[in-house]
Amino acid sequence: MGMLAGLASTTAIFLLEAVNLLLGPWVVSFPRLLSVTLQMPDNVALGWIAHAIAGTLVLGPLFALMYKSIPGQTPEAKGITFSVAAFVVLSLTVAPLAGVGMFFMRAGFVALAWMILTHALFGVVLGNVMARLMAREKRGPVVIGGAAVH
Repeated sequence: MGMLAGLASTTAIFLLEAVNLLLGPWVVSFPRLLSVTLQMPDNVALGWIAHAIAGTLVLGPLFALMYKSIPGQTPEAKGITFSVAAFVVLSLTVAPLAGVGMFFMRAGFVALAWMILTHALFGVVLGNVMARLMAREKRGPVVIGGAAVH
């Protein structure tokens, strides 16, 4: 469930970042910042791949494991709390070590605002999809066109 929710969230942010790049760019994209963080600034594809791996294989499953203990009244609020907290951890650890500054501030304040916004949107999708998957799992399998065995 976590990987599916992470994939859906990552896809939503990919679309938002693609619009940013195609119509703008209005701000430095997160995949671009990841490629700089990974010490390969000319390889933006690496940033896209790193974002896909992190969102789908790391953040999605981690959210599923932590879901019940994350504060929030709604699944979306839990998702926002989780994803913004993940951004803060990344910004306080990896970003300074990679030389892009705490909270990626070498990219500027607008980049920081963009990343908080996109992480919050990631969280909204993550929480919503996770809640839907959990509800579907509770309902159990649905048999279509099946007959009773009695």
